[in-house]
Amino acid sequence: MQTRMLGQLEVSLVGVGGNNFGRRLDADGTRAVVDAALDAGVNLFDTSDSYGDGSSEELLGRALGRRRGEALVATKFGSVMGGDPEKSGARPEYVRAACEASLGRLGIDVIDLYQLHRPDPDTPLEETLGALHELVLEGKVREIGCSNFSPAQIEQSRRSSDERGITAFASVQNHWSLLHREPEENGVIDACRAHGMGVLPYFPLAAGMLTGKYTRGAPPPPGTRLGETPARAQRYLNDHNFAIVDQLQDFARQRGHTLLELAIGWLAAAPVTASVIAGATKPEQVRANAGALGWELTEAERQEVDTLTANARIA
Repeated sequence: MQTRMLGQLEVSLVGVGGNNFGRRLDADGTRAVVDAALDAGVNLFDTSDSYGDGSSEELLGRALGRRRGEALVATKFGSVMGGDPEKSGARPEYVRAACEASLGRLGIDVIDLYQLHRPDPDTPLEETLGALHELVLEGKVREIGCSNFSPAQIEQSRRSSDERGITAFASVQNHWSLLHREPEENGVIDACRAHGMGVLPYFPLAAGMLTGKYTRGAPPPPGTRLGETPARAQRYLNDHNFAIVDQLQDFARQRGHTLLELAIGWLAAAPVTASVIAGATKPEQVRANAGALGWELTEAERQEVDTLTANARIA
Protein backbone atom coordinates (compact mmCIF):
# COMPACT_ATOMS: atom_id res chain seq x y z
CA MET A 1 0.00 0.00 0.00
CA GLN A 2 1.34 3.39 -1.00
CA THR A 3 1.34 6.12 1.64
CA ARG A 4 1.35 9.90 1.73
CA MET A 5 2.18 12.35 4.51
CA LEU A 6 -0.69 14.28 6.06
CA GLY A 7 0.98 16.63 8.47
CA GLN A 8 2.90 14.26 10.73
CA LEU A 9 0.70 11.29 9.82
CA GLU A 10 1.76 8.69 7.25
CA VAL A 11 -1.59 7.64 5.79
CA SER A 12 -2.47 4.91 3.32
CA LEU A 13 -3.35 6.26 -0.11
CA VAL A 14 -6.71 4.50 0.18
CA GLY A 15 -8.71 4.94 3.38
CA VAL A 16 -11.98 3.58 4.73
CA GLY A 17 -15.00 5.77 5.39
CA GLY A 18 -17.03 4.78 8.44
CA ASN A 19 -20.44 6.12 7.46
CA ASN A 20 -21.76 2.56 7.12
CA PHE A 21 -20.66 1.51 10.62
CA GLY A 22 -23.67 1.45 12.92
CA ARG A 23 -26.00 2.17 10.03
CA ARG A 24 -25.80 -0.52 7.38
CA LEU A 25 -23.27 -2.61 9.33
CA ASP A 26 -23.53 -4.09 12.80
CA ALA A 27 -20.58 -4.89 15.08
CA ASP A 28 -19.63 -8.09 13.25
CA GLY A 29 -19.89 -6.47 9.83
CA THR A 30 -17.80 -3.50 10.98
CA ARG A 31 -15.12 -5.77 12.40
CA ALA A 32 -14.93 -7.74 9.14
CA VAL A 33 -14.42 -4.57 7.10
CA VAL A 34 -11.86 -3.14 9.52
CA ASP A 35 -9.85 -6.36 9.67
CA ALA A 36 -9.87 -6.68 5.87
CA ALA A 37 -8.67 -3.10 5.54
CA LEU A 38 -5.80 -3.53 7.99
CA ASP A 39 -4.80 -6.79 6.35
CA ALA A 40 -4.69 -4.98 2.98
CA GLY A 41 -2.40 -2.26 4.35
CA VAL A 42 -5.09 0.39 4.79
CA ASN A 43 -4.45 2.36 7.97
CA LEU A 44 -6.73 5.42 7.76
CA PHE A 45 -10.27 5.11 9.11
CA ASP A 46 -12.46 8.18 8.79
CA THR A 47 -15.72 8.57 10.69
CA SER A 48 -17.82 11.23 12.43
CA ASP A 49 -19.62 11.59 15.72
CA SER A 50 -22.81 12.18 13.73
CA TYR A 51 -22.69 8.88 11.85
CA GLY A 52 -25.37 6.83 13.56
CA ASP A 53 -25.35 9.40 16.38
CA GLY A 54 -22.11 8.02 17.74
CA SER A 55 -22.55 4.35 16.92
CA SER A 56 -20.02 4.50 14.06
CA GLU A 57 -17.31 5.66 16.45
CA GLU A 58 -18.28 3.04 19.02
CA LEU A 59 -18.20 0.17 16.53
CA LEU A 60 -14.96 1.37 14.94
CA GLY A 61 -13.27 1.58 18.33
CA ARG A 62 -14.41 -1.91 19.25
CA ALA A 63 -13.40 -3.31 15.87
CA LEU A 64 -9.89 -1.90 16.11
CA GLY A 65 -9.38 -3.29 19.60
CA ARG A 66 -5.85 -4.58 19.96
CA ARG A 67 -5.01 -3.48 16.42
CA ARG A 68 -5.35 0.20 17.32
CA GLY A 69 -1.61 0.57 16.87
CA GLU A 70 -1.95 -0.32 13.18
CA ALA A 71 -4.55 2.37 12.52
CA LEU A 72 -4.90 6.12 12.22
CA VAL A 73 -8.30 7.31 13.40
CA ALA A 74 -9.92 10.38 11.87
CA THR A 75 -13.25 11.66 13.11
CA LYS A 76 -15.32 14.81 12.82
CA PHE A 77 -17.46 17.11 14.90
CA GLY A 78 -19.90 19.90 14.11
CA SER A 79 -22.87 18.13 12.54
CA VAL A 80 -26.05 17.80 14.59
CA MET A 81 -26.02 14.87 17.02
CA GLY A 82 -29.29 13.14 17.76
CA GLY A 83 -31.40 15.97 16.41
CA ASP A 84 -30.23 18.27 19.20
CA PRO A 85 -29.03 21.60 17.76
CA GLU A 86 -27.07 22.24 20.97
CA LYS A 87 -24.91 19.25 20.04
CA SER A 88 -23.51 20.81 16.90
CA GLY A 89 -21.39 23.65 15.65
CA ALA A 90 -17.85 24.77 16.38
CA ARG A 91 -17.96 27.04 19.41
CA PRO A 92 -14.93 26.39 21.65
CA GLU A 93 -16.79 24.80 24.57
CA TYR A 94 -18.54 22.40 22.23
CA VAL A 95 -15.32 21.51 20.41
CA ARG A 96 -13.84 20.30 23.70
CA ALA A 97 -16.99 18.48 24.79
CA ALA A 98 -17.35 16.78 21.41
CA CYS A 99 -13.72 15.69 21.45
CA GLU A 100 -14.02 14.15 24.90
CA ALA A 101 -17.18 12.34 23.84
CA SER A 102 -15.55 10.98 20.68
CA LEU A 103 -12.50 9.79 22.61
CA GLY A 104 -14.81 7.91 24.95
CA ARG A 105 -16.86 6.30 22.21
CA LEU A 106 -13.77 5.31 20.26
CA GLY A 107 -12.05 4.03 23.39
CA ILE A 108 -8.77 5.75 22.51
CA ASP A 109 -6.47 8.31 24.14
CA VAL A 110 -5.78 10.48 21.10
CA ILE A 111 -7.56 11.27 17.84
CA ASP A 112 -5.07 11.22 14.98
CA LEU A 113 -7.04 13.63 12.78
CA TYR A 114 -9.86 15.74 14.23
CA GLN A 115 -11.96 17.53 11.62
CA LEU A 116 -14.60 20.24 11.57
CA HIS A 117 -17.37 18.54 9.59
CA ARG A 118 -18.73 21.74 8.07
CA PRO A 119 -18.31 25.50 8.55
CA ASP A 120 -20.17 27.07 11.45
CA PRO A 121 -21.42 30.52 10.40
CA ASP A 122 -22.26 31.39 14.00
CA THR A 123 -18.75 30.92 15.39
CA PRO A 124 -15.67 32.91 14.34
CA LEU A 125 -13.21 30.51 12.75
CA GLU A 126 -10.34 31.80 14.87
CA GLU A 127 -12.18 30.70 18.02
CA THR A 128 -12.61 27.19 16.67
CA LEU A 129 -8.97 27.02 15.66
CA GLY A 130 -7.92 28.20 19.11
CA ALA A 131 -9.92 25.43 20.76
CA LEU A 132 -8.47 22.82 18.42
CA HIS A 133 -4.95 24.12 19.09
CA GLU A 134 -5.50 23.60 22.82
CA LEU A 135 -6.51 19.99 22.19
CA VAL A 136 -3.33 19.45 20.20
CA LEU A 137 -1.20 20.96 22.99
CA GLU A 138 -2.92 18.66 25.49
CA GLY A 139 -2.12 15.60 23.40
CA LYS A 140 -5.73 14.69 22.73
CA VAL A 141 -5.47 15.41 19.00
CA ARG A 142 -2.48 15.01 16.67
CA GLU A 143 -3.63 16.84 13.52
CA ILE A 144 -6.67 18.92 12.65
CA GLY A 145 -8.64 19.21 9.43
CA CYS A 146 -11.77 20.69 7.92
CA SER A 147 -14.48 19.46 5.60
CA ASN A 148 -16.82 21.08 3.08
CA PHE A 149 -14.76 24.28 3.09
CA SER A 150 -14.66 26.82 0.27
CA PRO A 151 -11.38 28.30 -1.02
CA ALA A 152 -12.10 31.54 0.87
CA GLN A 153 -12.62 29.62 4.12
CA ILE A 154 -9.39 27.67 3.56
CA GLU A 155 -7.50 30.93 3.03
CA GLN A 156 -9.11 32.49 6.10
CA SER A 157 -8.22 29.53 8.29
CA ARG A 158 -4.59 29.47 7.20
CA ARG A 159 -4.22 33.22 7.64
CA SER A 160 -5.67 33.00 11.15
CA SER A 161 -3.36 30.14 12.15
CA ASP A 162 -0.28 31.82 10.71
CA GLU A 163 -0.99 35.18 12.32
CA ARG A 164 -1.46 33.62 15.75
CA GLY A 165 1.20 30.92 15.44
CA ILE A 166 -1.22 28.10 16.21
CA THR A 167 -2.00 24.71 14.68
CA ALA A 168 -3.30 24.93 11.14
CA PHE A 169 -5.63 22.60 9.28
CA ALA A 170 -3.59 19.84 7.67
CA SER A 171 -6.38 18.55 5.45
CA VAL A 172 -9.59 19.36 3.63
CA GLN A 173 -12.22 16.68 3.09
CA ASN A 174 -14.54 17.65 0.25
CA HIS A 175 -16.71 15.90 -2.33
CA TRP A 176 -14.43 15.05 -5.27
CA SER A 177 -14.64 12.37 -7.95
CA LEU A 178 -14.67 11.84 -11.70
CA LEU A 179 -18.38 12.65 -11.54
CA HIS A 180 -17.93 15.74 -9.37
CA ARG A 181 -14.98 17.92 -10.28
CA GLU A 182 -16.15 21.08 -8.57
CA PRO A 183 -13.10 21.29 -6.21
CA GLU A 184 -10.89 21.78 -9.25
CA GLU A 185 -13.20 24.38 -10.74
CA ASN A 186 -13.83 26.49 -7.65
CA GLY A 187 -10.23 26.71 -6.42
CA VAL A 188 -10.28 24.28 -3.47
CA ILE A 189 -7.55 22.11 -4.98
CA ASP A 190 -5.42 25.15 -5.80
CA ALA A 191 -5.80 26.49 -2.25
CA CYS A 192 -4.78 23.16 -0.74
CA ARG A 193 -1.78 22.92 -3.03
CA ALA A 194 -0.70 26.45 -2.17
CA HIS A 195 -0.77 25.75 1.56
CA GLY A 196 0.56 22.21 1.53
CA MET A 197 -2.74 20.76 2.74
CA GLY A 198 -3.79 17.22 1.90
CA VAL A 199 -7.12 16.53 0.24
CA LEU A 200 -9.28 13.64 1.45
CA PRO A 201 -11.86 13.08 -1.30
CA TYR A 202 -15.17 11.76 -0.04
CA PHE A 203 -17.72 10.02 -2.28
CA PRO A 204 -14.79 9.15 -4.61
CA LEU A 205 -16.89 6.38 -6.19
CA ALA A 206 -19.98 8.59 -6.52
CA ALA A 207 -22.06 6.39 -4.21
CA GLY A 208 -21.26 3.37 -6.38
CA MET A 209 -21.83 4.98 -9.78
CA LEU A 210 -18.12 4.58 -10.53
CA THR A 211 -18.09 0.88 -9.75
CA GLY A 212 -20.68 -0.10 -12.36
CA LYS A 213 -23.15 -1.00 -9.64
CA TYR A 214 -26.15 0.71 -11.21
CA THR A 215 -27.95 0.19 -14.51
CA ARG A 216 -29.57 2.90 -16.53
CA GLY A 217 -33.37 2.72 -16.29
CA ALA A 218 -33.35 0.12 -13.50
CA PRO A 219 -34.07 0.79 -9.81
CA PRO A 220 -31.05 0.72 -7.48
CA PRO A 221 -30.38 -2.77 -6.07
CA PRO A 222 -31.77 -3.33 -2.56
CA GLY A 223 -29.33 -2.50 0.21
CA THR A 224 -27.25 -0.09 -1.85
CA ARG A 225 -26.62 3.49 -0.73
CA LEU A 226 -28.72 4.99 -3.51
CA GLY A 227 -31.41 2.39 -2.99
CA GLU A 228 -31.83 3.62 0.57
CA THR A 229 -31.71 7.35 -0.20
CA PRO A 230 -34.22 8.23 -2.95
CA ALA A 231 -33.40 11.95 -2.88
CA ARG A 232 -29.72 11.28 -3.46
CA ALA A 233 -30.56 8.68 -6.11
CA GLN A 234 -32.30 11.35 -8.17
CA ARG A 235 -29.12 13.43 -8.16
CA TYR A 236 -26.91 10.54 -9.27
CA LEU A 237 -29.00 8.19 -11.40
CA ASN A 238 -29.75 10.42 -14.37
CA ASP A 239 -28.97 10.29 -18.07
CA HIS A 240 -26.24 12.92 -17.81
CA ASN A 241 -24.25 10.93 -15.26
CA PHE A 242 -24.86 7.57 -16.92
CA ALA A 243 -23.55 8.97 -20.22
CA ILE A 244 -20.28 9.97 -18.52
CA VAL A 245 -20.00 6.65 -16.70
CA ASP A 246 -20.54 4.69 -19.91
CA GLN A 247 -17.72 6.58 -21.62
CA LEU A 248 -15.39 6.15 -18.64
CA GLN A 249 -16.20 2.43 -18.52
CA ASP A 250 -15.28 2.06 -22.20
CA PHE A 251 -12.12 4.15 -21.70
CA ALA A 252 -10.93 1.89 -18.87
CA ARG A 253 -11.91 -1.38 -20.55
CA GLN A 254 -10.07 -0.50 -23.74
CA ARG A 255 -6.89 -0.15 -21.68
CA GLY A 256 -7.33 -3.37 -19.72
CA HIS A 257 -8.54 -1.74 -16.53
CA THR A 258 -11.74 -1.47 -14.54
CA LEU A 259 -13.87 1.56 -13.87
CA LEU A 260 -12.97 1.23 -10.17
CA GLU A 261 -9.26 1.35 -10.99
CA LEU A 262 -9.83 4.49 -13.04
CA ALA A 263 -11.90 6.22 -10.35
CA ILE A 264 -9.47 5.58 -7.51
CA GLY A 265 -6.27 5.73 -9.54
CA TRP A 266 -7.22 9.08 -11.07
CA LEU A 267 -7.71 10.68 -7.66
CA ALA A 268 -4.65 8.99 -6.17
CA ALA A 269 -2.48 10.32 -8.99
CA ALA A 270 -3.06 13.90 -7.86
CA PRO A 271 -0.12 14.91 -5.59
CA VAL A 272 -2.50 16.93 -3.43
CA THR A 273 -4.52 13.81 -2.55
CA ALA A 274 -3.54 12.40 0.83
CA SER A 275 -5.96 9.46 0.93
CA VAL A 276 -9.01 8.43 -1.07
CA ILE A 277 -11.76 7.84 1.50
CA ALA A 278 -14.08 5.09 0.25
CA GLY A 279 -16.86 3.44 2.21
CA ALA A 280 -17.44 -0.30 2.20
CA THR A 281 -19.97 -2.78 3.52
CA LYS A 282 -18.09 -5.96 2.68
CA PRO A 283 -14.47 -7.11 3.09
CA GLU A 284 -14.18 -7.80 -0.63
CA GLN A 285 -15.06 -4.17 -1.37
CA VAL A 286 -12.23 -3.00 0.86
CA ARG A 287 -9.80 -5.35 -0.82
CA ALA A 288 -10.94 -4.18 -4.25
CA ASN A 289 -10.54 -0.52 -3.29
CA ALA A 290 -7.07 -1.14 -1.86
CA GLY A 291 -6.08 -3.08 -4.96
CA ALA A 292 -7.29 -0.41 -7.37
CA LEU A 293 -4.07 1.59 -7.15
CA GLY A 294 -1.38 1.17 -9.73
CA TRP A 295 -2.73 2.54 -13.00
CA GLU A 296 -0.61 5.57 -13.82
CA LEU A 297 -2.39 7.43 -16.58
CA THR A 298 -0.30 9.07 -19.27
CA GLU A 299 -0.71 12.78 -19.88
CA ALA A 300 -2.69 11.99 -23.03
CA GLU A 301 -4.99 9.69 -21.08
CA ARG A 302 -5.52 12.33 -18.40
CA GLN A 303 -6.44 14.87 -21.04
CA GLU A 304 -8.94 12.44 -22.52
CA VAL A 305 -10.48 11.84 -19.10
CA ASP A 306 -10.68 15.61 -18.62
CA THR A 307 -12.63 15.86 -21.86
CA LEU A 308 -15.00 13.04 -20.91
CA THR A 309 -15.74 14.60 -17.51
CA ALA A 310 -15.67 18.28 -18.46
CA ASN A 311 -19.26 18.82 -17.33
CA ALA A 312 -19.22 16.41 -14.40
CA ARG A 313 -20.89 17.76 -11.29
CA ILE A 314 -23.44 16.16 -9.00
CA ALA A 315 -26.20 18.73 -8.65
